[in-house]
Amino acid sequence: MTQSDDPILLLTTGGTIDKLYFDALSEYQIGDTVLPRIFAMARVTHPFEIRELLRKDSLELTDADRALIAQGVAQAPTSRIVITHGTDTMTATAQALAGIEGKTIVLVGALAPARFAESDATFNLGMAFATAQVAPPGVYITMNGTVFRADQVVKDRGKGAFVKR
Repeated sequence: MTQSDDPILLLTTGGTIDKLYFDALSEYQIGDTVLPRIFAMARVTHPFEIRELLRKDSLELTDADRALIAQGVAQAPTSRIVITHGTDTMTATAQALAGIEGKTIVLVGALAPARFAESDATFNLGMAFATAQVAPPGVYITMNGTVFRADQVVKDRGKGAFVKR
């Protein structure tokens, strides 16, 4: 694989990665994205832009939301895109992006909010950012320390992990 110097567009859609919990009795809210803070702490030097598309739990995403995500990807001036997304319907959104040609699209999420000390969010995001730099055009999901082709992965709720289909 060859690393691309092309800028990476990070599209945020909500999901656990950006959830806020105020106390044990409150319901979650999806807040401002944590991506700028994570990228600053990691001292990322590769060019990137962060653009918010949605602030939704993935179980609340509609076909219209998926069309909006696909439109954002298709119209992006860059060919390398990372999408933060809730894990419950990540594969459904990946299917909606499958017809987009000539772009490397990486979906990523977290099983615990990025604001939690023991979250998988930062590791998953780093993998997604690296995958976007080196992978050929296609749609990928990076979770649990693995890069999956999006058409070959499912979320195994029992294991709390993504696994090859």
